[in-house]
Amino acid sequence: MTEYNKSYIKAKTQQASQHKITGKTDEGHRDRLPPGQIETDKFPILDLGIRPKLDEYADWKVDVKGLVENKETLSIDDLKNMGGDARTLDFHCVTRWSRYDLPWAGVEFNKIAERAKVAKNATHVIFHSYDDYTTNVPLDELTDERVLLVYELEGKDIPPEHGGPVRMIIPSLYGWKSAKFVIGIEFLDHDQPGFWEIRGYNNHADPWIEERYS
Repeated sequence: MTEYNKSYIKAKTQQASQHKITGKTDEGHRDRLPPGQIETDKFPILDLGIRPKLDEYADWKVDVKGLVENKETLSIDDLKNMGGDARTLDFHCVTRWSRYDLPWAGVEFNKIAERAKVAKNATHVIFHSYDDYTTNVPLDELTDERVLLVYELEGKDIPPEHGGPVRMIIPSLYGWKSAKFVIGIEFLDHDQPGFWEIRGYNNHADPWIEERYS
């Protein structure tokens, strides 16, 4: 059984149940800073307390499954052979901080979907993580060319504390949708709320309209 950081989960769930929103709307920076956010030059570490070890990176696998014609298991080398897609992106966390201009490299999600030959009736994707975390994202949110399955941060392997060896980056949504430690990408014909979504967090998570909690 996965041993999560229970106090962290309890605090976040309580926050969601009380619909706490801190900070002030900043319309003057709407082009870059979503309302209620504060820019930081740090990259705070938030997870459930379970991370892979560096010696697990070499054998890492990502299963592509669900409503696809080509189910497959991708290694880190497979991803690197497919990838090399570099993006400099902003990251917005529901806990109110935003970090600008993080340089990532990985595989554009569209390439993964095209390679898998996603069924026409697929509408959502569930991301599965090493720590049994899951999160749900509508498929049409993932067609943006900025959406990546990444394996590098600032030109280096992503450290475990920031979600390595591979994680999602979905810049249009709050950071909890950008699953860390990704081991599975599952295409579905229905929505299936994930770890935080069933604990009171918004099902969609658009930072520009403060979709923080349900």
